[in-house]
Amino acid sequence: MAKQGFDFLGYRFECGKRFVRRKSCKALKDKIREKTKRTQGKAVVQIIRELNPILRGWFNYFKHTRLWIFQLMYGFIRRRLRAIKRKQEKRLGRGLTLEDHKRWPNAYFAKLGLFTMNEAWERASRSRCGNY
Repeated sequence: MAKQGFDFLGYRFECGKRFVRRKSCKALKDKIREKTKRTQGKAVVQIIRELNPILRGWFNYFKHTRLWIFQLMYGFIRRRLRAIKRKQEKRLGRGLTLEDHKRWPNAYFAKLGLFTMNEAWERASRSRCGNY
């Protein structure tokens, strides 16, 4: 039996909870894929600059949902960026290994200025709760 709920403006409302629709997640992933093609020859800093407005806008619209969705999206973005770094070093692979994570940790991308949705969610949720 299918779960009861409804979709509205990019959200899925079900059992009194609000989720991001799968279609909305797919649309964001498609935009990220378009900006992070490994063969376009752009510097990672430039790609991050192009991604940040998209990520900020998506986050600001969906910031009232659960943290795990932002963690999944952020992981997807970092994997795409690691794949670009591998390609720039003329190495095969998609940036999925622990070695790649150690070579380019999350802090590396944060230092380059990548907007981190999960940290933004934590800041926004603290301000909503009154814990400054």
